[in-house]
Amino acid sequence: MQDHPRSSRPSADSGRWIIFSTIAAVVAAFAYVGGWLSPQRLTPERIVNEFQLAAGVHPGYRRNHAKGVCVSGYFEGNGKASTYSKALVFAAGRTPVVGRFAIPGGNPYAPDSSVPIRSLALRFNLANGQQWRTGMNNMPVFPVATPRAFHEQMVASRKDPATGKPDPAKLAAFFDAHPETVAFRTWAESARPSASFVTDSYYGLNAFYFINADGEHRAVRWRVAPEATDASIAPADEANYLIDDLQRRLMAGPVRWRLLVTLADPGDPTNDATRTWPVDRTTIDAGVLVLDREQPQDSGPCRDVNYDPTVLPAGIAISDDPLLPARAAVYADSHLRRTREEAHVPGFSTPAHDGSEAAR
Repeated sequence: MQDHPRSSRPSADSGRWIIFSTIAAVVAAFAYVGGWLSPQRLTPERIVNEFQLAAGVHPGYRRNHAKGVCVSGYFEGNGKASTYSKALVFAAGRTPVVGRFAIPGGNPYAPDSSVPIRSLALRFNLANGQQWRTGMNNMPVFPVATPRAFHEQMVASRKDPATGKPDPAKLAAFFDAHPETVAFRTWAESARPSASFVTDSYYGLNAFYFINADGEHRAVRWRVAPEATDASIAPADEANYLIDDLQRRLMAGPVRWRLLVTLADPGDPTNDATRTWPVDRTTIDAGVLVLDREQPQDSGPCRDVNYDPTVLPAGIAISDDPLLPARAAVYADSHLRRTREEAHVPGFSTPAHDGSEAAR
């Protein structure tokens, strides 16, 4: 469902509150589940319940990235990454793509200017029937690296019923206990909501492994870098300008990004999304992502896609980053909840299905 209510932009906060509100929003960008928090196991259901506690229940919507839009197009591979990965998507040629732009959080009516984070999820449909799904964000690092820290962050980010905002003292205590958050907080201090999905770079954040035809593994991270350079600050008097901007741009022609794959050197961390790799690492331009169509999320091709980043083709494998299996488990629970609800939402339209999501 894709409603776009008009509302005035919230008053601008600055300094510490900008960081606090950004941290609260990015909590909704990833989720962790596992048995590390013994003796009380942290389950996918509990994590999704936290999302609902933060944003309320909006039947039929995603529990995270609830406000978004479907996009589609293709990836034109140039063959340069095929030395490192046997995945068919990296051979020279065209691969269809179904994607989704969104802002984080479970409120489908949130103003686009409420957070500086923008997200891009993609599903590549390879010619051999395999898929590659990836979820990326415009921030270059994640706040925390471990499951325990993520859970502590969620608790610290809960809204105070008296103010409707996270308690600054609790967040400050969390930051003091987690110096690994410094890189993200530094980014958040200067980050401002952009005026367009199209002008942002999007980072995969987690490390993965590429596997070539000889079985050799190489740790990698990827990002997409935009060809559009007319970045600007979000308008102050509009709540839904991102989709409007996307529609205007697509009327003029397709929008494009370069898919850039960075190769790790031995010793570069693969299990810590708070740390970037040195800037001198080899980066491969693997091809161009072209998006040429947008559709509402309630009837478009992205509606039923679970953008689980562990759905990978032969030639790509997950790393030892503990956030990856966590995201898969929580995304699955969120997907189950919203698809169960859709049949009971008045006026909900059901698009034709191609059967490709049967195993999600």
